Amino acid sequence: MTTTSLRNTAPSQRREAFFGYVTAVVVSAVIAVALTSWLTPALWIVNLTDVPVAVWVMAVMAILIEWRPLLPPGSRYSQAAMLSLSFIMAILLWWGYIPALIIQTVVAALIFKRLGAAAWRVAFNTAQFALALTAAHLVLVAAGMSSAHLLDSGWGLVALLAAGTAWFAVSHLLVCFAWTLRFSVPWWRMVVRAFGYEAVVHFAQLALAPILVVVASVNAWLVLLSAVPIYAVYRMARLSSEHERMALSDSLTGLPNRKGFQTEVSEAIDRAEESGGRLAVLICDLDRFAAVNNSLGHGVGDQLLKELANRFTACGQSSQMVAKIGGDEFGFLIAEYGSESEVERYADRVRSILSGPVWLDDVSVDVSGAIGVACYPQDGTDFETLFRHADVAMYEAKSRGSGVARYAPEYDHHSPERLALLGDLRRALEAPDLPGVELYYQPQIELASGDVVGVEALLRYRHPSQGSVDPAELIALAEHSAVMRILTYRVIDEAVSQLARWRADGLTLRVSVNVSVRDLHATDFCDYLTQRLIKHQVPPAALRLEITESALMADPRRVMATLKRLEELGVGLSLDDFGTGFSSMQHLRRLPVSEVKIDKSFVLGMADDPDAVAIVRSIIELGRSLGLQVVAEGVENERIWRQLRKFGCDAAQGWFYAKPMPASQLAGWLSRYRPHVADPPINNVSPISARSVSR
Repeated sequence: MTTTSLRNTAPSQRREAFFGYVTAVVVSAVIAVALTSWLTPALWIVNLTDVPVAVWVMAVMAILIEWRPLLPPGSRYSQAAMLSLSFIMAILLWWGYIPALIIQTVVAALIFKRLGAAAWRVAFNTAQFALALTAAHLVLVAAGMSSAHLLDSGWGLVALLAAGTAWFAVSHLLVCFAWTLRFSVPWWRMVVRAFGYEAVVHFAQLALAPILVVVASVNAWLVLLSAVPIYAVYRMARLSSEHERMALSDSLTGLPNRKGFQTEVSEAIDRAEESGGRLAVLICDLDRFAAVNNSLGHGVGDQLLKELANRFTACGQSSQMVAKIGGDEFGFLIAEYGSESEVERYADRVRSILSGPVWLDDVSVDVSGAIGVACYPQDGTDFETLFRHADVAMYEAKSRGSGVARYAPEYDHHSPERLALLGDLRRALEAPDLPGVELYYQPQIELASGDVVGVEALLRYRHPSQGSVDPAELIALAEHSAVMRILTYRVIDEAVSQLARWRADGLTLRVSVNVSVRDLHATDFCDYLTQRLIKHQVPPAALRLEITESALMADPRRVMATLKRLEELGVGLSLDDFGTGFSSMQHLRRLPVSEVKIDKSFVLGMADDPDAVAIVRSIIELGRSLGLQVVAEGVENERIWRQLRKFGCDAAQGWFYAKPMPASQLAGWLSRYRPHVADPPINNVSPISARSVSR
C-alpha cells in the first residue's frame, strides 16, 4: 500500500511491451556506455594513490547524501530526487566520464535498493541515469570543452547548461515513457506532471557543480563546505515532504485522513485497472460518539478514537489499510480480494472490534457503528463514486440497524437520475396546472355488511418522458428531501377538496391519506390540516391519516405530541403496514390510533402459507381486544375475502373489490357495486359493534 509497491508492479495488459521497453533502455545504456568508454581517453586510469583528494571527498559525500533517498512530495509517479548530482557532475567536469559513471552507478543502485525497488527497476533506473550522464558528456565533447578550460569563458557556462539540460531531459523522458506504458496516459502529461519540482531540484544541483570544481582546485577540503547548501536543499525538500505527509494524515491517530485515503484508493484503482483486480471501500460511522464526548469529555473521546484506530490497524493485512476520514468516521480499503466473502469477513472483523468494550481510565465504553461497503468496479470506477456509494450504504445500514450494508442503487436517493426526477416532481407539485401528479382512490369495504365505508388516496405520478413512476420509489425518493412536505400538502389539499365535492354530490365517504415521519415532525402540520378542513368545510372525522410503525419509532415523543393534537382535532389515525415494524404491545396501547391495517404481504400469503394465516388471525384478535378497527390490504381473491370475514376482520381493500381509480370514475363504480354475500363471521358478532373501547 505504498508508492513503492505501485512502482514495483508491471502492467498486466501490456506486460511484454513494458518489459520490452525496460530491456531496450538497459541494453541501450550498456551499448552507449561501452562505446563512450572506448572513445573516451583513458587518462583517468592511474594509481589510486594519485586520485585527487577532492574526487574522493566528492565520491564519499555523493554516497552519504543518498543514504536517505528523497522522494518528491505530492507526485505518485515521480522518481527519487538525486541530490548527489552536483558531486557527480563535478567529477565529470574535473576527472572525466568513467569515474563519474562509476560513482553515479553506485549511487543509483543505493538509492533504489534503499527504496525497496525490484531488481528490474534497479536495472532500469541505473541505465536511465547512465544514459543521462552519457548524453551530458557527449554534449560537452561536442562543444569542444575540456575540463581544463570549461570555466574560462561564458561559452563554457553555456556548454555546461546544455549538458545539464541533456542530463535532465534524457533522465526525465525515459521515466515518463515508462509510466506512459504503465498507466496508458499521454507521455506529455507525464512530462508536465512532475516537471516543476524535479527541474528546480536538478538544476539547482547542476548549478553547484562548477562551483565545486573551482573550490576543489583551490582546496580539496573546502568541498566539505558544500554540504551546507546541499543539506539546506535536502532539509527544505524533506520538510516539504513532511508537510505533505502531515496534510495526508490525521493528527490524533496518525492514520491517513480523507485526502490520504483518497490518494491510497486512487493508487489502488490504478493497480486494479491494470491487473483486472477488485477492491472494496468501507466506511464506518460510530454510533453515539457525541454522547461519549458529552458525558465523559472530549479527552475520553480522543482516547476512544486512538484505541479503535490501533485495533483496526492490528486486524488488517498488507493489502488492507485504515484511515480516519472524519470526526467519528473510519475508512477501510481492501486493495485486493478474491471473493465477496473476503469483504464480508473483513467487515465482520470490524464489527467484532466495535462490539467489544473499550476500557479507558477504568471506564468501560461500549460503542457500535454502521458499515457501508462499495466495490470496484461494480459500484464505481473512481474514488469519489466509490466513497459516495459506500457512504450511502453506511446510512442504509444505520437506518436498518443491520450493522453492515453493501451498496445498491435503490439506496442512493441522491444519484443524478434521482435528483433529476426529484426536480421534475417538485416542479409538477408547485404548478398544479402541470399534468403528472394525480390521486387515485381505492374503496375500503366493511366485511360484515359489504358497504363502502371509505377510500384510500394513492399517489400516481406520470413523468413526461419516463412514464409512470413506481409510487414506492417516488415516496422513498421524496421523503429524504424537502419535496416530501410539498407532496404531502398537495395530496392533503386535493384529498380534502375532493371530499368536499363528494359531499356536495351526496357521497359521505371517508378518505385515508398516508403521511410520513417528516410530516409528523413539522410543527405547522396540524395547523395546515386544520386550515384545509375549514376552508373546504369538511368535518375532521371524514379524514383519516395513515402512519407507519417506523415513523412512530423514529422519534416517539415528538411524534406523539403531533398525534395528540390530531386526535383532539378529531382526525382519525390508522397504523399502516402493521406487523412489519417494531411496535410493542405497550406502545401500541398508548397510541391514539383507531385503526390498524394488516400489511398486504401477510394478506397475500394467506393463499398458501399457514404461518401468514396465523399472523393475520392474531392481528385481528389483537385489534379487537384493543378496540381497534382492523383493515386488511391486498385482498385479491374470494378465498382470502372469506377467510378474513370468517376471522372477524372489520374492513378490506384490494383488487377483489376494485383497483385504484381516478376520482372521476369512483361515482360510476359505486353505482355498479353490489356487496358480496357470505356466511356470518366466526364469532357471530359484527366486528364493528363488538368494539367496546372508544378511540
